[in-house]
Amino acid sequence: MSAATPLTLSARNLIRRSGRRELVHGISLELRHGEVLGLLGHNGAGKSTTLQMIAGALTPHSGQIEICGFDLVRQPDQAKACIGFLPENPPLYRDMRVNDYLVFVARLRRVAPGRIADMLAQAMQRCGLQEVGPKIIGTLSKGYQQRVGIAQAIIHAPDIVILDEPTVGLDPAQIRDIRALIRELGDAHSVILSTHLLDEVESVCDRVEIMQDGRLIYSGSSDDMQQYGDGKMKLEEVYIRITENHVSEEQPQ
Repeated sequence: MSAATPLTLSARNLIRRSGRRELVHGISLELRHGEVLGLLGHNGAGKSTTLQMIAGALTPHSGQIEICGFDLVRQPDQAKACIGFLPENPPLYRDMRVNDYLVFVARLRRVAPGRIADMLAQAMQRCGLQEVGPKIIGTLSKGYQQRVGIAQAIIHAPDIVILDEPTVGLDPAQIRDIRALIRELGDAHSVILSTHLLDEVESVCDRVEIMQDGRLIYSGSSDDMQQYGDGKMKLEEVYIRITENHVSEEQPQ
């Protein structure tokens, strides 16, 4: 990704606490247009907390977030208009029909009334929902519900799409389809997703940031991760080496 490619997200020195405990410790990261960034780490590493801060759902106790040049704290309306967010538990009204729900979200997102039909058709097509538009969301499979969740995140054509564990709980065929969709989204948006699955990073992400205990401990591509091995190690083994080396470096001498 060229440095000349427009920067859509800049997060600097983010800190988030719960009581006296720091959940996120001084994290900084950037995202450029057309890039898919994977936030990788074990459960409890701080990925969801970080994404919630970037999406504006949580306020950092310290640090600054700029979305497409807008300060998320001082200019929240302008910044949030540039974001589409799929949390780990999709914000779906399961008793609504797919079409009705997405129109409702478009109105919440202040899509101009004259554009709603076109934006709905585009989101439905991109997420493969054309055949289920009249169906009640709660009757759909989890894979299709996840597609609806992604559709609500892109209905207003945001610059940044934030996906928290987008394939968790899906079967292999559903995972394949959602990953293909994420790759497609990366062509038109900036995408940041959290995952604890290495093959997900390898198959869809341009770049990876590894989190551990609320800190970023690695930034680079999945190909770059191989420098930690001998060229013959599996990515899982390299990941374990990176995380174990970080733990050993923090141990008192």
